[in-house]
Amino acid sequence: MRDIRSLPKAHLHVHLESTVRPGTVRDLGGAPEPEGVFRTFREFADQRARVRELLRAPEHFRRIALEFCADEAAQGTRYVEVTFTAASHGERVGDPEMPLEAVLDGLAEGQARHGIVCRVLLDHSRRRPVERLWRTYKLAGRHDRVIGIGLAGDESHPLAPFAEVFDAARDAGLHLVHHAGEAAGAASIREALDVGHTERLGHGIRVLDDETLVAEVRERGIPLEVCPTSNVLLGLVPSLAEHPLPRLRAAGLAVTVNTDGETALAEEYTRLREVFGYGDGELAALARASIDASFAPEPLKAELRAGVDAWLAAPPTASPPDAS
Repeated sequence: MRDIRSLPKAHLHVHLESTVRPGTVRDLGGAPEPEGVFRTFREFADQRARVRELLRAPEHFRRIALEFCADEAAQGTRYVEVTFTAASHGERVGDPEMPLEAVLDGLAEGQARHGIVCRVLLDHSRRRPVERLWRTYKLAGRHDRVIGIGLAGDESHPLAPFAEVFDAARDAGLHLVHHAGEAAGAASIREALDVGHTERLGHGIRVLDDETLVAEVRERGIPLEVCPTSNVLLGLVPSLAEHPLPRLRAAGLAVTVNTDGETALAEEYTRLREVFGYGDGELAALARASIDASFAPEPLKAELRAGVDAWLAAPPTASPPDAS
């Protein structure tokens, strides 16, 4: 079997605040993260909020961005679209611009050090005011490396109140990517498509609830940002063996593999190999799907696809001798 860490990958669904290293959390005065499955989405969101509260100064935001690049590069990620809740942080620290500017500085240094290309998506909680999403939209328009915006959080809150912002973002050339079909059902996906103009589905695993919707998503080529381990940790799927990822692929949907920030990308691919028996060809196909679904420029996509082909053409790594 080939080394999954050397497989060139794109990472499309990962929240920066969920990737903060445990050592960094401790350095900033935080408590260790609880282990195991979260009992509710609210419990998960509250834990993440406690981590966000630790981020106060420019050096904090810059540090987590730089460490993120190092960790992603070690997993074989070559291109990443990382999600960051910039407007919320700006309100909390009393400086609307600083958190995003510090993160972009850290990502720029991380790119230079680790040979990884990073772009940013700004998210907004469905539970928060429309005015904050307008601020998110304006922040995105001021930075070339911010390529899009989208809604996240509790999917029981509708997208409809934000429709005017989505229209403006689309007209301004920003990409739109919303969480939908994670905890809520097919109706949340329908709204993300029709109201939110979403170009990908953040999670989207509940699309299987509606055969008509499956056909539409397949025909329109809307990729799914699937995060298997995260779905298990949040209690949305009983176990990885029961995850619908194989059924999503069998339905002809464009499936990409991501972490949500809850694990490492090469580990996620390794689990698919172990649990579903995916061979190197299937893992390479998933890596290509992530590249195709990304918003990377076409020359970079071509380079990454060539890297996947080279990985697959190389001889498998020899197994180490049995130490027994």
